[in-house]
Amino acid sequence: MSEFAGKGAVITGGGRGIGLACARLIAQRGGAVVLLGNDRETLQGAETTLRDEGFTATAIIADVSREADIAQAMEQSAKVLGSLDILVNNAAIQPYGTVASMGSAQWDGVINVNLRGTYLACHHALPHMLRAGRGSIVNIASVQALANQARVAAYATSKGGMLALTRSLAVDFGSFGIRANAVCPGCIDAPMTRFSAAETAPGREEEIIRQWGKAQPLGRVGRPEEVAEVVAFLAGDRASFCTGAEFKVDGGLMASLGVALPD
Repeated sequence: MSEFAGKGAVITGGGRGIGLACARLIAQRGGAVVLLGNDRETLQGAETTLRDEGFTATAIIADVSREADIAQAMEQSAKVLGSLDILVNNAAIQPYGTVASMGSAQWDGVINVNLRGTYLACHHALPHMLRAGRGSIVNIASVQALANQARVAAYATSKGGMLALTRSLAVDFGSFGIRANAVCPGCIDAPMTRFSAAETAPGREEEIIRQWGKAQPLGRVGRPEEVAEVVAFLAGDRASFCTGAEFKVDGGLMASLGVALPD
């Protein structure tokens, strides 16, 4: 497929999991991709893997919570790609804690990466999109922007903020040819999920992930590639009339009340 031929995409948190799956799929469909993140070894490994697969990929090291990093990264990305047509905001962290137990420094760290990082990436990508008169922003939120599990107050707050930010982007920039949408994954077999399982029950990660999968009506966890399919749709022209919307990729989790009826 050549859906993204001639287009450039920046994916934050692009070195693994959902971010890498998004980068690979966009590249498979003809796009050039920049993988942006702060883990040099992971990012460069992902760049090498994609290039070995025959794709156009560049790793740029940047911390999404640092404005100077992001400003420089977006300028560099625009030069490397030729045009900055697509921005996928995927970088995120999820430490556990309640409002009572989590200190302000850790709270700020989550908001700075997940929500402020998304703002900064958009803020510095938008001038390139505005000059071109086109662009698509896809924010990777979470079902926890819509309903919360226990002990993820900062993460859920940041993801809820991402949905509000997505709507604002759609309203403010639609007339300039720029669309913004959000994707809300459920339980996906990605590094963050495995970290959460290890935090929840050390040594029982596989069991916990299977249990989480069973909570979803489809009865399993999702794959990063399944999220990437929705991201690619929203990033491309097939979704030309979609903006300001949130799309669940959750195996039916949010459709269920979770109430078990007696046999």
